[in-house]
Amino acid sequence: MALAGRRPHHQVTFAVLALGVGAYALLQSLVTPVLTTVQAELHTTQSAATWVLTAYLLSASIFTPIMGRLGDMIGKERVFVAALIALAAGSLLAALASSITVMIVARVIQGIGGGVLPLAFGIIRDEFPRDRITGAVGAIASLSAVGAGLGIVLAGPIVNALDWHWLFWIPMVITIIAAVAAVLFVPESPVRTPGRISPLPAILLSGWLVALLVALSEAPDWGWGSAKVIGLLVAAVVLAAAWIWSEQHSTTPLIDMRMMRLTAVWTNNLVALLIGVGMYATFAFLPEFVQTPSDTGYGFGASITQSGLMLLPSSITMFVVAMFAGRMAQRVGGKVLVIAGCGIGVLAMAILAFAHGEKWEIYLATAVMGVGFGLAFSAMSGLIVAAVPPEQTGVASGMNANIRTIGGSIGSALMASIVTSQIAADGLPKESGYSAGFAMLGGGLLLAAVAGLLIPQLRVRPAHDDTDAPHPELAMVAGGTLVGDESE
Repeated sequence: MALAGRRPHHQVTFAVLALGVGAYALLQSLVTPVLTTVQAELHTTQSAATWVLTAYLLSASIFTPIMGRLGDMIGKERVFVAALIALAAGSLLAALASSITVMIVARVIQGIGGGVLPLAFGIIRDEFPRDRITGAVGAIASLSAVGAGLGIVLAGPIVNALDWHWLFWIPMVITIIAAVAAVLFVPESPVRTPGRISPLPAILLSGWLVALLVALSEAPDWGWGSAKVIGLLVAAVVLAAAWIWSEQHSTTPLIDMRMMRLTAVWTNNLVALLIGVGMYATFAFLPEFVQTPSDTGYGFGASITQSGLMLLPSSITMFVVAMFAGRMAQRVGGKVLVIAGCGIGVLAMAILAFAHGEKWEIYLATAVMGVGFGLAFSAMSGLIVAAVPPEQTGVASGMNANIRTIGGSIGSALMASIVTSQIAADGLPKESGYSAGFAMLGGGLLLAAVAGLLIPQLRVRPAHDDTDAPHPELAMVAGGTLVGDESE
């Protein structure tokens, strides 16, 4: 649906994709720091208000791979536009919401927009010059994390200057602009995977994701040993097994299990899960830590705006790293960047766990964290996109993003359980709870670095060599094509 007669320059396409992904990323976290404000304004309980986050998470987890598959089938550009329209419609409904029920429905609709990320990856692979693919994919992947960080930074100033409704009005306007620009300037991808989405795999995928994420989200309140949590976890395992069986026996699988078994795919998905544990939990709990009154012996009594500013260094360093990640991948390889990024993340968590008495230590930790996550995100997304055939780009990258989200749910639930297990007489968590929690997140990132060692070694073939790859295990980096030296 791009302008007739010519295909837009890939940099124009990238700008439009970045705008759409940025709007989605902002909506991931804008509400988090002001959840208590939304709770008061909608006259609801704390447990009900948490569903403003949980509903969005569940919806995005379900629709991300589905939208990626639809893009592979009927066209990535048109499904990208549809995802943006859903995001804008959900934002409009959320801005007008007068009850918690309407707000939760709005957040479910917004979750459909989770498809923008895998669709953007697929469009980049189809449209960009070979030597620009990894850099562009890495930048978009990092932008998704940068946007999530910026959402926490911007929430306070937006609410103070306007009101909480503008947390949705602003992303809605950005999303509408991105949708119009996508219609005008993003070319329709020529790559198609004929078929349809079988209902059974889609239903089973939804079922096990809902069971798992509800259990993880509610475990800190219900108790990890409660019958409801255990029952949901068992249901998640059973439904996941049934989902895998149905995908393997479906003539038109939603997700090709043979693709998921590729070493370059499952190893990156494992790393994504463990990185999600560390990153999203930090975004959720670090603001609470620094907002704690200083008379408790820790914390800084920071306002919503001040706590957001303490996370700003992570967004800045993540963005800067993304600008150079493609060149670094060309020189040292994506695997090295993934391992290095996870290792740097461990250092950041160590600072948060054991050196958080001064504000400058928090700024340092978040800056280091941005470097680590920026490296890992950029390289990991590029490896996933490049490891699968073009017609499977959307669903493969969608599942990688999905698995990262699931990791975030696991990390947040574990962090909540650790922090709330040690409560002082004044009702606030003890400092030792936060220290143990950040140390746990560091352990998760250490496991991610170890898992990164399993990513297959690849050798470089010059970019001008157009020889067809012998099998699907093909990876690309800026300036060269990487051909897997393993066999399945």
